Amino acid sequence: MATAQAITWRERLGAYYYLCRFDKPIGTELVFWPTLWALWIAAQGMPRIEILIPMILGVIFMRAAGCAINDFADRKVDAYVERTKNRPLATGVISAKEAVMVFLVLVAASACLLFFLPIETFYWSFGALLLAFIYPFMKRYTHLPQVFLGAAFSWAIPMAYTAVGQTPDLTCWLLYFGNLAWTVAYDTQYAIADREYDLKIGVKSTAILFGRYDIPIISTLQASSILLIGAALWLENLLIPFGLLALLLVAADFIYQWFKTRDKNPQLCFWAFRHNRWIGLIIFVGILFALR
Repeated sequence: MATAQAITWRERLGAYYYLCRFDKPIGTELVFWPTLWALWIAAQGMPRIEILIPMILGVIFMRAAGCAINDFADRKVDAYVERTKNRPLATGVISAKEAVMVFLVLVAASACLLFFLPIETFYWSFGALLLAFIYPFMKRYTHLPQVFLGAAFSWAIPMAYTAVGQTPDLTCWLLYFGNLAWTVAYDTQYAIADREYDLKIGVKSTAILFGRYDIPIISTLQASSILLIGAALWLENLLIPFGLLALLLVAADFIYQWFKTRDKNPQLCFWAFRHNRWIGLIIFVGILFALR
């Protein structure tokens, strides 16, 4: 096993790259698209570039920070899970102290972006930081860590509203809770893939909590997300026809996911989790056409 002292600086930079999951952008995409939904709806079109760039960079930095602190929290259990056993902290390539350092550097970089955004966005950023920090530890204390992840992944939505000078309103919160329901659904798919290992090592998840009702509950959460996001689009007069068409495509995709995962095959559940990257894009395209 490699140690933090036995590798070159290039290897260490590579380990930081993998720690931040820059090689696996799916997590960034899952935060990126809802952020764009909120930015475009709040601005009633494309936001100013000086708002758009800091928000996008903030998504990238904070997702990477979340991965670093997640691996720090899971450093003693990742080695026992097939999918995570080769992560840098699990193999000892980098130390826990280094992971915390990477987390702090990324949070500091995200904080610097706030100088380009309104002061209200700065105030809301404390919620993002709190959720990003506490989420990885929730699986030790509750079967609902996916709900905390959903809250964290959705926090960019009210921040987007404040970034363009709007106050989070009913539309904002419908988007927020719609995205939260969708996040719990796809992260439960992710958790099903790890359920066998989580049960052995004592880690909690919604996949364990839902048990044999996991797939029906995922479908219910997906349907709820469509209804909530659809209500948000209706309030903004963006539902007919393009928003509705986008949500019908999303519904068809969710049905396809159900057919693929109904037997609870861990590999297919993980496939379904990754497939959700297209959901956010489809909704964003619908919003783009509705606003043109």
